[in-house]
Amino acid sequence: MNIHEYQAKDLLSKYGVRVPGGRVAFSPSEAESVAKKLDTKVWVVKAQIHAGGRGKAGGVKVLRDIALVKPTAESMLGMRLVTQQTGPEGKIVKRVYIEAGSDIKKEYYFSIIVDRNTSSVVLISSTEGGMDIEEVAAKSPGKIIRVVIDTVMGLQDFHIGKIISAFKFTPAQGKRFAPFVKSLYKAFIETDASQIEVNPLIETNDGEFVALDAKFNFDPNALYRHSDIALLDDPDERDPLEVQAADFDLNYVKMDGNIGCMVNGAGLAMATMDIIQLHGGKPANFLDVGGSATTEKVTEAFKIITADQEVKGILINIFGGIMRCDVIASGVVTAAKEVGIKVPVVVRLEGTNAEKGREIINNSGLAVESASDLIDAAEKIVKAIGVK
Repeated sequence: MNIHEYQAKDLLSKYGVRVPGGRVAFSPSEAESVAKKLDTKVWVVKAQIHAGGRGKAGGVKVLRDIALVKPTAESMLGMRLVTQQTGPEGKIVKRVYIEAGSDIKKEYYFSIIVDRNTSSVVLISSTEGGMDIEEVAAKSPGKIIRVVIDTVMGLQDFHIGKIISAFKFTPAQGKRFAPFVKSLYKAFIETDASQIEVNPLIETNDGEFVALDAKFNFDPNALYRHSDIALLDDPDERDPLEVQAADFDLNYVKMDGNIGCMVNGAGLAMATMDIIQLHGGKPANFLDVGGSATTEKVTEAFKIITADQEVKGILINIFGGIMRCDVIASGVVTAAKEVGIKVPVVVRLEGTNAEKGREIINNSGLAVESASDLIDAAEKIVKAIGVK
């Protein structure tokens, strides 16, 4: 789960990380009111969307005249902001962050992530802050400093010392940098974050380290422990179909293909997408209906899949364990009739009462085809949508 910049900064400030003064605004007049309360001669108006690259796209404006805050906010609110991370469809700006300008001496990059390959936490930093870190990593990998932290040991002074040494900080700089890292790490661990990114992290002319921008990503499986953080979720920033799926306890992620997938089990869903790709097709989504594929869930899953205008065919791949395949097949038929499926549908059932399930599918009178195994299912749905 992602949150907005203003939410991230509010959270970081509670952990002792220094951030510029500022507040969110939902209207031009509110933006003007916030600006008047900031003790500054420079005001920054920032569009709040869940995407990077806002500055290059016109979503960040630095102003030296407070009279410009209101019209700037007015032009920004409601605009469709297109960045390299939003895709061509962009995102509608519904709130802006009004922030006091900062006195910048130097910009750095700093982030903390979970590295699943090493089962550890990694500090990633660079003296090239404010830039595309992927570009820096590709063109100047030597400027990226990675410090691996054993989660049992936790953050130690020597971890921070590696960065201080690489950055060639003076003792005075190191003394101020260390508390920043410790506070950020504490926030990362205690909120069950999967990533915190501060880009840029700035050093001001008075020697302070300040998070000029901030991004949080939280492990959704841990949100039950953080009801306060869960409330920060902004459904407007997520795909509407993903929001709809979550309401029915369905795990759905939209992709850019044209074969809709309905599967029970995350591992099986990944295998299904792989085999579709292997046979020349492209999956349109990841959709896991879970272990209890009820008729209601299957019906809702059909609605979500067919709401995607790019879907030209649907592959249903169900393994019946405790849930019998004949019960699942009946649910598929009922759901297909209710939704009114107008694209080819191939169903592969395996497990308890699989043969009975296939009979139900074949005798349904619907344009639904059963498959003997996963390879057969992939071949049939790819052929059905006309992929050669």
